[in-house]
Parts: sequence; structure tokens; C-alpha cells
Amino acid sequence: MKTKIREILPESVAAVILAVLSAYLLQGDVWTFWTWWLLALFMGMVAMPLTGRLFEGFEDKGWLFSKVLAIAVTGFLTWFLVAVEILPFTSAVCIGVSVVCAVFCAVIFHIQLKKDIECYPTGKTKLIIREELLFFGIFLMWTYLAGFRPQAYGTEKFMDYGFMEAMMRSTTLPARDLWYSEGTINYYYGGQYFAVFLTKLTGSRVEVTYNLMRTFVAAFAFVFPFSLVRQMMKDRLYGHMEGRKKYLPSVAGVTAGAAVSIAGNVHYIVYRCVIPLIQKLKGAEETESYWFPDATRYIGYNPVNDSDKTIHEFPCYSFVLGDLHAHVVNVMFVTFLVGLLYAWMKMIRKRGPEPEKQDPRDFWLRQLLMPHIILAAVLLGMFQWTNYWDFVIYFVVTGGVLLFVNIIRFEGKTVRILAVTAVQAVEIIAVSYLVILPFTLKFDTMVQGVALAQHHSLWYQLVILWGLPVILTVLLIISILMEKLKGMKKKSLYRLMEAVSIPDLFAIIMGLCAIGLIVIPELVYVRDIYENGNARANTMFKLTYQAYILFGMTMGYGIYRLIAVSKQKIFRILSGAGLVVLIWTVGYFGNAVHSWFGEVWNPSQYQGLDATTFLESDFPQDAAAIRWLKENIEGAPVVLEANGDSYTGYERVSASTGLPTVLGWYVHEWLWRNDVPDLNEKSADIETIYTSADEETVKELIRRYDISYIFVGGQEQEKYGTALNDSLLQSLGSIVYADDMTGTYIVKVN
Repeated sequence: MKTKIREILPESVAAVILAVLSAYLLQGDVWTFWTWWLLALFMGMVAMPLTGRLFEGFEDKGWLFSKVLAIAVTGFLTWFLVAVEILPFTSAVCIGVSVVCAVFCAVIFHIQLKKDIECYPTGKTKLIIREELLFFGIFLMWTYLAGFRPQAYGTEKFMDYGFMEAMMRSTTLPARDLWYSEGTINYYYGGQYFAVFLTKLTGSRVEVTYNLMRTFVAAFAFVFPFSLVRQMMKDRLYGHMEGRKKYLPSVAGVTAGAAVSIAGNVHYIVYRCVIPLIQKLKGAEETESYWFPDATRYIGYNPVNDSDKTIHEFPCYSFVLGDLHAHVVNVMFVTFLVGLLYAWMKMIRKRGPEPEKQDPRDFWLRQLLMPHIILAAVLLGMFQWTNYWDFVIYFVVTGGVLLFVNIIRFEGKTVRILAVTAVQAVEIIAVSYLVILPFTLKFDTMVQGVALAQHHSLWYQLVILWGLPVILTVLLIISILMEKLKGMKKKSLYRLMEAVSIPDLFAIIMGLCAIGLIVIPELVYVRDIYENGNARANTMFKLTYQAYILFGMTMGYGIYRLIAVSKQKIFRILSGAGLVVLIWTVGYFGNAVHSWFGEVWNPSQYQGLDATTFLESDFPQDAAAIRWLKENIEGAPVVLEANGDSYTGYERVSASTGLPTVLGWYVHEWLWRNDVPDLNEKSADIETIYTSADEETVKELIRRYDISYIFVGGQEQEKYGTALNDSLLQSLGSIVYADDMTGTYIVKVN
């Protein structure tokens, strides 16, 4: 016993240090932080009977992945039961569904014990503690940073935070659209839903959990690539991990985690480091400092091309900026899916080729009832609700894995390979569409078709953005092909794939899919309302975001695989150089953190995690009135406020409280509903209510839109000026809040 305690003494000391450090850095927020970490730990432990079977080929049995599996299953099941109107969306229901799932896992665990099936990583205590410390440490780092700029104000934070507040108030899903009171949310709200689900599950405040959710996701964006690539490297080096090589899996995992979640791109190196240095050597005057969003707004911006403004974001930028958008929250689910696919691929290879003679019925049942494929199908269905682009992207990735695995399983029998792959693809489509019907039946798509790209990126821009990962991916593929084709007597696709190890094959799939994702926006784009000047923006944004994630894991594995395994010196040299460049791009993280958060090395400047502190600083005239609404109004009655353009301070009332208003951010509702005449009519009606002297017309509009409260504050006074008819508005009901100093008041309509 003493020996075992002594073995984990360093990890125990590290745990105590991290716990003390978190209390010191996060101050009063530490209790909510610990609650979320403990919840993830507990839910993950409870779900291990399932995870351990799915990830049985992993050394840790999928310990880290178990957390998100538990959240995905309980959260999605709760949403489904609420969306089909079986249960209300309350804290009690969230807890109840989670408890039922926990009981189910306990029953499975009992059955596994009877059959001597190991689902927990027995004998891997040190590994589990280290992984947990890594997760805790990354979660703590991002949470501490978020506390230096916690405000849910700017970019699209009003929308993200407002969605959360609206769902906190609602017992039905989708919740009422806070910016279109006559309808429900017509957007991919799944990401914000999971934030609300965890908020209700923990009894936390949404003001704090808005920021916790984004730092929670950032932690998984590091540890999932770490766990996956560590296992891939360990599998590739199996039997050859003597000496320093025994550290390579963990080093590769850390590199992959950094590449996905905290690295930038080569734009940072070129425009922040190299060009300024060249200018300095030439004696040129120092230009303005590097602004970290430039790495995501390059094509169409430098040089300027007003006809082709594009977006090419990546996780580090998202985590620093602080939006809680669909593509951000879904990072933890897509990286989970990638890990699941590798676990399945490894399990299938271990089983070997399919037997020649089988009963046809049993054969097809086995192909269709594979747990990994069914779970992947459910996740892909969920992506249609969390971030539809990821459904399309990862259906292709999943299909690629299926095809490659089936080529190996059926030993090159073309007809059987294509038949099984096609049937499994149909199964995935059917299951994915079936499980998400409660969403799609109430959702109006905003996609307007696909068109050929009329503009293309400059060659050197593509090189700067994607040259590093593409070169390293191509080097990896060439190296593997050279190794396997050399001396192969009967050359065929089956023989080649049979000879390639599973981690090598999986890395190739990820790399090829990533390359395809950066090529597509150069050929076609999905049409939407941004077609005039920003046609490729959304397509490039969503596709290359996932390309960046896949490339990060491919590079994390490929670099060390080439260094440790390749017999070609040139490959080792080039991969080493690639590693140096990749590490250099991590400097982007430091630059972005300093630019956005300020002096993070000074804990006294930590502001806390409350996302609504912007009210007092940016809307001091209205802050108290908005907080009065938030604290005193139950349910979701309509509160009228002045409407305005997207990305502005308008809709600060609805965004901060979740209370619906007649019309909110114009461009967003245009995108979600594509009904310009209706939006223009509502905008005119709002102005009429605030400015008209015709009492009957105003009352009729109030009845039409079922308005319960009218908010008059700084934005209304600024927008309508002297035309604002205070006397008529105040005569429509009782004044439930008034501030004589600022002139802000709220009327409860009779």
C-alpha cells in the first residue's frame, strides 16, 4: 500500500498545487469551476461501462472521452424528450434523465462484472491521474484567462448569451426567439443548449456558465487530440518503445493538443515576426503592431478584395475571442467522434478479415448493429442541430473510415466492399435523420443552394495558411507509401492497406479529408444572404475550421512518426523543421492573449466570470432596469425595445434577460428567416409604437405583438430622439420601474 502511495506521490502533490492555485486565481468563481470539473469527473466515471467497451483498445479505456460521452447522451436524450413534448425543460428533468442513464450504466457494469469484462483502466492509476490533471490544468488556464474579459458583449456574444438566457426561461424547446417574438429560435442552438443543460444540472448561474462552457470546450479541444494521438503513436511504436522512444507518445499527444487548441497559423509567423524583422533590418519605420484577428481575415483583406471577403478561423482564435457559437461548442463533439472512429478502426483490425462463409442474415445484422457506427450516426444526427456543416463534413470522414476498413475486412472483394459500405452509409443517414426529426420538423433551412466559386485565393495566401500542414501530410503519405510498396510483390490497394498500420492509415484519412476541405471553397460555395461580397466566407469558415482540427491531429502524429520510424533522412529533417515551425505558431496564443486579455500575469486584474458586467460599463443608464427585469419577470412575456443592426448595442435588454422582443438584430433575423418584407414591417411598427401620437394605432400594434412591457432607455432615446412619445407610452399602463436620474423607465402594459 505504501509503495502504491509513493508511486503517485508526484501526481498527488501536483493535484494539491493545482487545487490551491485554482482557488487563488479564480477567487469566488472557483466553486462553480470545481462543480463543473467534479460533474464531468463523476459523469465520466459513471459512463465508463459504455466508454470502456467502445474504447477498449485505448490504454486508458477512453477515460477522457467518457466525460463527453456522458454529457452527449444525457443532454441529447433530455433535449429529445423535451422537444417531442414528453417532458418539460427543467432542472429536475435534467437531473432525472441523468440519474436514469446512471442507473442504466450501473446495470451494464454489474453484467460486465459477472462476465469478467474490464471496462475501467485497471492498473493505470498514474495515467488516469495525469490525464485528469492535464484536463484540470487546461480548463483552469482558459477559465482564468476568460476572467480578464468575461463580458458577453461584442461580436456575436449577444446572440450566444441571449440564447442561453432564453432557454433558461423556457420549459419547451426550441425556446421562443428572443429577437422575433412571434416565432421560436430558427438556428442551430444545440451548442448553447448543452451549456444550459449543464447549467441546470449544476444549479449554476448562466452569467458565469456562459464563460465556463467556452473554457470547458477549450480544455477538451486539447485533451482529446492528446489522448487520440498518444494512443496512435503508442500503437505505431508497439514493441519498439525502448529508451527515449517511450516518451514519444505523450510528447506527440501534447503536440497534437497544442496544434488543435492553442496554435495559430503561419500568417502569425510571416506578418508578426518575419516581415517586421525584414523591415527593421532595412531601417524602415516601425509599422502598427500585429492584430491577432488578422490571421482569420486574410484572403480578401490583404490585399483588399471587396468582392471576396472570406473567413478562416481556428479554435485558438475562437477560445480567446470568447464567442459561444455553434462551431465552437461542437469542437468537443467532433473530436470525440474522431476518437471513436479510431477506436472502431482499431477494434475491427484486431478481429481480422470476415469469414468466407456466413449466414446472410447474421452477416448483415452484424454490419448494421455495430455500436460504434450506431453511436457515430446519432452524433452526426446531433450535429444537424449543433452545427449542420459538421454533419456534412464528418459524414464524409466517417464514410472514408468505413470504406478503408471494409477494404481491409473483405480482402479486396470489390462488390462486397461497396455493398457493405453503401448499406452502412444508408444506415448512418437514416439514423442521423431519424434522431434529429424533432429539430428538423420545426426548422426552416437558410441554405439557398450551391454555386461555382467566382473568386479564388491567391496562391501565396494558400501557402501561408495551409502550406505547413499540407506539406507535412504529403510527406507522411509519401513516406508510408515508400515503406510499404518497397519489396511488395503483388501490388494492389488491398495489399497496400493491409500492410499499412491502423494509426498510419487513420492519419492518412484525417490528412486527406483536411486537404479536401481547404480545396472545396476554391471550387464551390454554399449560397446564403452574404453572397454579395462575402460569397465564400461562410463555406470557407466552416470547412477550413474543421480542416485545421484534423490537420492538428495529423501533424501531431505525423511529425513524430516520421522522426521515429522513417528511414529516409530527408523526411526526418523536414519533419523536424515542420515541428519547429508548428511550435513557432504557438506564439500566436501569447500574442492573442496579451492583445485581448491584457496583463494576465497580474491576478489582481482578474475581473471574474460574470458575463453581464458590461451592463454597468457600457449601458450604465439602463443597467439597473435590465437587472430589475431579469430578477422580477417570470416566464417569457414580450418586452419591447428599440431594434437595430447586428453587432451593435441594440437588443441589450433581450440579450441580457432572454425575454423576447418584437424584432432584434436585423441581419441575423434576415439570415434565419429570409423574409425581408416582414422584418421591415416589424421595424416600422416598433418605430410607430415609440413615436406615434395615434393612441389607437399604438394599442392595436401592442395587441398584435402581445407586448407586455415597454422598455425606454438610452438606446430608445438615442434612436428616436425628440420623436419619442413618452406621455403616450406612460399612459398605456403602469410604470413598474423608473430612474429619475437617467430617464429610463419600464411600462407594464394594461
